[in-house]
Amino acid sequence: MVSSEYERRIAARFATFDQDGNGYIDREDFSGAAKALLAEFGTAARSDKGQALYVGAEAFWQGMAGIADRDGDQRITREEFVNGAVKRLRDNPDRFAEIARPFLHAAIAVADTDGDGAATVTDTARVLKVLGVPENIAHSAAAALDTDGDGKVSEVEIVPAFARYFTVPE
Repeated sequence: MVSSEYERRIAARFATFDQDGNGYIDREDFSGAAKALLAEFGTAARSDKGQALYVGAEAFWQGMAGIADRDGDQRITREEFVNGAVKRLRDNPDRFAEIARPFLHAAIAVADTDGDGAATVTDTARVLKVLGVPENIAHSAAAALDTDGDGKVSEVEIVPAFARYFTVPE
């Protein structure tokens, strides 16, 4: 695949992060995603799970900003996102997984209604919908994340899948 194709594909991932659709990614996109997830699952922001989700969202934002916010304005433009992905993530998808891990771990914990460390495929689909995945795709995507077929999605399953989706290896 030529680099321009890679760039086109990674640019399409930008909208997933730009939760409010204002044309750039910023801290509010991450905290807004956390707030929406907590509301979806009826989890209080001041609870342990709520606080972990906000801490994870902030860590994810800081990691993204460190990779992509080249001008230091606390906003990531589409161009900065693509350049950051091309220059820093394409050859190291594990780096992206590590900056996403605290948020993903906390999101799974919020969606884990029985406390067994994993979310059901149905609850994972709810998470995906809140994060902007179209409803007609969310359930099949959640089912695909359940790589061991146990009807649940764990951190071990979601982190590598998330890295693969957003780093779009060639």
